Amino acid sequence: MVTRRGNKGAATAASCLALGVVGALTLTACADTATSAGGGSGQGVEYGASKEEYQAAFADLDTITLTTQSPAPKGSVTGANVEAYFEALTEWSGGKLQFDIAYANAIVDPAEADDALIDGRLDIAQVLPIYEPAEYPANAALIEASFLSDHSVVVGALQSNAWPLEVAFNTPEVMQEYEDKGIKLLLPSYNSGSNALFCSKERRSLKDLKGMQAAAGGQAQTKEIEALGGSAASVAYPELYESLQRGVVDCSVSSLTVGVLGGFIEAAPHVVVDPEAGFALAPGAMAISQATWDSLPLVAQQLMWDRLDVFLSSNISDKIWPNIVEASKQVADAGGSIEVFEEDARKALNDVNAELLEELSTTPAIEDGDAFVARIKDASAKWSTIVEDELGYTNETDYNGFAEWYTEDAVDLDPYVAKVFEEILLEHRPS
Repeated sequence: MVTRRGNKGAATAASCLALGVVGALTLTACADTATSAGGGSGQGVEYGASKEEYQAAFADLDTITLTTQSPAPKGSVTGANVEAYFEALTEWSGGKLQFDIAYANAIVDPAEADDALIDGRLDIAQVLPIYEPAEYPANAALIEASFLSDHSVVVGALQSNAWPLEVAFNTPEVMQEYEDKGIKLLLPSYNSGSNALFCSKERRSLKDLKGMQAAAGGQAQTKEIEALGGSAASVAYPELYESLQRGVVDCSVSSLTVGVLGGFIEAAPHVVVDPEAGFALAPGAMAISQATWDSLPLVAQQLMWDRLDVFLSSNISDKIWPNIVEASKQVADAGGSIEVFEEDARKALNDVNAELLEELSTTPAIEDGDAFVARIKDASAKWSTIVEDELGYTNETDYNGFAEWYTEDAVDLDPYVAKVFEEILLEHRPS
């Protein structure tokens, strides 16, 4: 729940309460400065403002504390993007934006984060629409199409975290589903890396995959598993290790990040990640309570938007890639390897993905399904071109060799993040 500290804030709150007014939105309405169209109260700064300019703009504001949570223990690689983002916001605001972080999902289960934003238990959080496709059908439709991403180790991480973001902002139904519930999407889509098939024994051909029971999330992954000859089961990631170890399931469709977070690689070290035939991803979104957002001064809204660059960069360089390194080590230690599908399995997966894409053209979740599918195809191709041809990123290695090749300074993400802002985020900056 958002809190404000300082004499001016206390006086404003007391004045409002004296009038019998309650709630964050009303407190904002009682503020001295009227709210401008499309933004919060007070003066803002220009895009590209320096840290010093931002700190000066915050100087006369009261401290604002927002309640949030991280999916991982403090200092974990898996929560690096969250911690880096909130740390940057506190630093750039001169300490005026503070975050009360509950680690390891201590406030609510990830599937309930949206409810917590609505009822005030959380102010800002990562939400996962894949858990509730009936509640967020347009978001689920976008997730279903995420197999169109590049699934390679470097280029794929960049392309797959850009094109769905562009499609989300350009598809009103995707944004509206959350707005209707009182939630504002800051970053409508980001992922933790390509999904892999983790199995307790090697399964790369249709013959070997036939009959497997695989933990999977979302409708698209279920159909993909079935096309490979298996059947899908729903297993929460904290339960995957035990389920795989005891043979309740044979495999799991998960990202390498989730493999590390869930600690189940030891039980399923035979991994398939195929750049030419990928599973649908399991992206999340960074969201904030609309009531909290509306209560923030404009400069705070702008800072939270502008420092999404830190979240974007950290999600890839501090989370996805280090987790691939760690997963690779755990796979090797457990006697496994990271491989690609045999040709028959690759064809089966690509065939079902083509069918899934065709079905999306008639989804009732989107008013114009044909335009939606066209937008998906165009954005996916566009960001492949931008990442490889325009920005010059390449895959110097595959997943197996990544741990030996990667260093913290191996890839300069600044041009990529700047391009994402220029092409996608800048248009939606609060003003």
